[in-house]
Amino acid sequence: MSDLVLYELSGCPYCAKVVTKLEELDLEYESVKVPSSHSERTEVEAVSGQTGVPVLVDEANGVEGMPESDDIVAYLDETYGDGAA
Repeated sequence: MSDLVLYELSGCPYCAKVVTKLEELDLEYESVKVPSSHSERTEVEAVSGQTGVPVLVDEANGVEGMPESDDIVAYLDETYGDGAA
């Protein structure tokens, strides 16, 4: 199992942006498809405190539920991309 877990919704352009970055960086991740109905997204709500997607979990770095695609893409760049130490 990968340390990276992405909660996403099929057809979501914000989720697609994160998936593109994950693939660009050649990172393995687990995809968790969430229901289209916000009221049924109990798993993502338990992880992040909200029902929006995408949400990233990175156990190796203590990220327990990062929302917002722009924040996730920036985090991935800084942690695993050219910005990584």
